Amino acid sequence: MNYNLIAERTGLKEKYVRQVVDLLQEGATVPFISRYRKEATGGMTDVEVAQVAAELDNVNELEHRKEFILTTIEAQGKLTPELRSRIEECWDETTLEDIYLPYKQKRRTRAQVAREAGLEPLADAILRQPSTPLKVLIKNEQLKIKNDKEGAKLSEEEALQGAKDIIAERVSEDERARQTLRTTFSIHAQIQSKVIKGKDVEGQNYRDYFDWTEPLKRCSSHRLLAMRRGEAEGILRVSICVDDEPAMERIARQFVRGNNECSRAVQEAVKDGYKRLLEPSISNEFGASSKQKADAEAIRVFVSNLEQLLMASPLGQKRVMAIDPGFRTGCKVVCLDAEGNLLHHDVIFPHPPRAERVKAMLTVQNLVEKYGVQAISIGNGTAGRETEDFVRHLDLPDNVEVYSVSEDGASIYSASEIAREEFPNEDVTVRGAVSIGRRLMDPLAELVKIDPSSIGVGQYQKDVNQTALRKSLEDTVINCVNRVGVNLNTASQWLLTYVSGLGPSLAQNIVRYRRENGPFRSRKELMKVPRLGAKAFEQSAGFLRIKGGTEPLDNSAVHPERYELVERMARDQKCSVAELMADKSLRDKINIEQYVSDDVGLPTLKDIMTELDKPGLDPRQPLHAFAFDPTVHEIGDLREGMILPGIVTNITNFGAFVDIGVHTKGLVHVSQLADHYVKDPTTVVKVQQQVMVRVVGVDLQRERISLSMKAVHS
Repeated sequence: MNYNLIAERTGLKEKYVRQVVDLLQEGATVPFISRYRKEATGGMTDVEVAQVAAELDNVNELEHRKEFILTTIEAQGKLTPELRSRIEECWDETTLEDIYLPYKQKRRTRAQVAREAGLEPLADAILRQPSTPLKVLIKNEQLKIKNDKEGAKLSEEEALQGAKDIIAERVSEDERARQTLRTTFSIHAQIQSKVIKGKDVEGQNYRDYFDWTEPLKRCSSHRLLAMRRGEAEGILRVSICVDDEPAMERIARQFVRGNNECSRAVQEAVKDGYKRLLEPSISNEFGASSKQKADAEAIRVFVSNLEQLLMASPLGQKRVMAIDPGFRTGCKVVCLDAEGNLLHHDVIFPHPPRAERVKAMLTVQNLVEKYGVQAISIGNGTAGRETEDFVRHLDLPDNVEVYSVSEDGASIYSASEIAREEFPNEDVTVRGAVSIGRRLMDPLAELVKIDPSSIGVGQYQKDVNQTALRKSLEDTVINCVNRVGVNLNTASQWLLTYVSGLGPSLAQNIVRYRRENGPFRSRKELMKVPRLGAKAFEQSAGFLRIKGGTEPLDNSAVHPERYELVERMARDQKCSVAELMADKSLRDKINIEQYVSDDVGLPTLKDIMTELDKPGLDPRQPLHAFAFDPTVHEIGDLREGMILPGIVTNITNFGAFVDIGVHTKGLVHVSQLADHYVKDPTTVVKVQQQVMVRVVGVDLQRERISLSMKAVHS
């Protein structure tokens, strides 16, 4: 294993990289390593451990690719000791592919046809560029090779063209030539976008790119992805290019020597090889690499948004009424207990065309009283503002808070297999309303049931590499779930799936065991779950919480492997573990340095003391009530200069989208996020953040709202 390469690529110390790699190869997860093996990692964050894991995958893939290349070239009988050494010592993907290119199986090219005609010796002779006239050179090679016309001999022109085809292909596969052109592209490449003739009207969404040119290295992720989407939809023609003449001249200098007849033939072959093979190859390469970079940036933004959404403030275990608003079909109402279980569902019609307002008022008020409702969660989709206004004007107890909750993905969940399994006897409208209520109680626990790409955050998520996106989003969900911790006795199968060391099968087994045997009384009882062995227990136990169990530490992030250490601390203070956790004065007497050992260092001891101070503390911020401006309901109600409350719903590289309660999200351009220069919007705003914004522009025709946060204080 090339530990040094991973350390170099991540910028982390090789000593710790080596230990992290060893842990990963032993089956440890990223959350477990970053939380419970800080001595081995040197205190790496979960992000840094994940970087090591990603580079380990990359190195393993490169190793497999090298094995394939070596096997392929050896089968051709062309693997020399020098070539083997070059391949084995190569750790750069691009260089490796350049080495392999001349040996790569390809379609039957013009050069291949020429080789089959026996013209390679002539190509070699011309490349040496002697002063001998071409006619003499061709004659001296004694070309008596038949071409496709049986019995015919190659003409002088055909022989010369075939030789030049061979030279052209060699130029296009030459490592030095390819690297020279790559350097030119990296400095001077331009990305150009043109509208395809006749697509002007159809492609109005892309009109900014109808005639667009900019340096590729300055092209932002969202602009590149917009152009590529336009290209995929048949609206735009996108190209990446450089000024050919100087680029071709640089390549020619590597092959052309002198100024004789052979040199001119080489010059012509270089030009052909450049235009027909080399330039398109490098252009495609930069097209792919620029798309890959744009994908990575878009995925980074998506991951950041998803993390903030998953870590949004939870209401907690309270009795909730959830309302999925609607006009014609009415508003679906559900009542949930503090655990999120469905107690009752109904339909009310407070809005036209079937306005039964008084009946709807009485229904809501009676349900609030009957089920002891403590909060009301209202979906923010169609009729959301109208329903919120209706509820806020009801005669409800003062302690009942009203919240607007994002509906994004609720319909996806309601029709999913997960929802059918949870509520086999309810229709999709009931399931959707339940999801809206549970999102208020615990966004993380509910959103893990939905495909992250359906949650409504990020940019161009359908245009990026879907495999890379799914992997990044799944890693983000895993990170968030384990950072918060999971109540072992109330967590759904889908939430347990993301706990370190578990997965779908063990999560299902845990829920089945819980159903058959009742609540878990201790973490140790996990070992009785079928197929949950010692390794899975080690990886998962610290992230699972048990409230009111037989062991007080089971409701903390202290890992069972450290219980004995905490018990020793308690004995030294002449108290029980429960008393130690409850009494800060006892904990203050502990000198953690006296508990340092070969296995346990100060980082772990500090974590243990922090956890004893606030066992099982939810790292998410408390939820604050929010209300839209009551005078604004539709986009037509907006006027420039208005200052309104809003909630950040999505963040992109070019700004943040804010919901101000008019059914259309407004955009705060990155230049309008703050009074100072902002490079990265995520440094200023977060998803679900409550902000104050100023209306700076309203385009009723295009339904676009421009907002500003400059000199506006939340």
